[in-house]
Formats: sequence, C-alpha cells, structure tokens
Amino acid sequence: MTVVLALVGSLRADSTNRKIAELAQQIAPEGTEVRIAEGLGDVPFYNEDLDGEQAPASAVHLREQVAAADALLLVTPEYNGGLPAVLKNAIDWASRPYGQGSITGKPVAALGAAIGRFGGVWAHEDSLKSVRIAGGAAHEAPAGSFKSTEWTGSGHPQEQAEVVEAVTATLAKLVDEANQSVAA
Repeated sequence: MTVVLALVGSLRADSTNRKIAELAQQIAPEGTEVRIAEGLGDVPFYNEDLDGEQAPASAVHLREQVAAADALLLVTPEYNGGLPAVLKNAIDWASRPYGQGSITGKPVAALGAAIGRFGGVWAHEDSLKSVRIAGGAAHEAPAGSFKSTEWTGSGHPQEQAEVVEAVTATLAKLVDEANQSVAA
C-alpha cells in the first residue's frame, strides 16, 4: 500500500482545495491510500525555541503523519500571490531537524485552485521551492493550477474534467516515484 498525504493549504471547511484532496481520495489508484493531514490549523508557527524533545503535540502529530506517508500532495490556493501560511508552516515543521526531517527525500507535487488570475501557480511554485530546500523531492513544475471562477456547472472539482485528469496523473506520478524510491 502506497500512502500519499495531502496537505491542504486552506483551513476553510468548504474549501475547494479540500474538495480536490477529497477527490484524490476517491480516485486514488488501486493500492494507494490518500490521507488528508488533519490539525494543520493547530500547529503553532515554527519557532526553534518550541522545537526539540518538548515540541508541541500538534507539530509532533504533523511530523508523524508526514513520516508515515510515501509521498506528499500539496493542495493549495494562493493568498496574496503566495502560499498560505498554514502550508509553509507545515513544510517548516516537517523539515526539522534540518537534513533529517520527515519530508526528506519524499516525492512531492502541488496542485489546487484559486480565484486569482493565474489559478494559484505562484503558490504552487513557492511551495515546491520550499519543499526542495526542506529536502523533499519536489516536481519541477506545478501539476495543476486551476482558476475555480472558470469552472462549469456547480463548480465542484469532481465535475471538472481537467481537475480529475490532473489529480489522476499527479497521483500516478507520485505513486510511481514513491515505489521507485522504495525499490532503490
């Protein structure tokens, strides 16, 4: 079983990006489980003074979720031209201790939807840059950036062919990369 952990960059209960992560759970390839990281809003901003043996339970739980995953899927909107603080914070906590963090060596992809002009591409690029610096094996380009204001019908991600195709392709690539790193 390959485990892909989705880190959702929006904390809103009815978030389009959370719906994309839920879509990933529904369409995951056979032998793959997509889990959505819970509790990101409870993790305090990274502060080295809080880290170590007495790290906050919410940060320890995040690190455990990342460590238990074979790959990460960042599903995020764009806030003011960049990645949401909650996602950057999750990457920061998962990167520690430096060089040995739970994110180290994991395949990572970013996708998601935003109402902005570019559909979140800047947030996806920023998040992947942070992941690379943190030691993760990030894709070179965002897997899918969608302008949710242009969606048809009810606007649900599962009704958008381009979203379903991008999530399917992204999961297939992440699973393949995770399996290759296990075999190596």
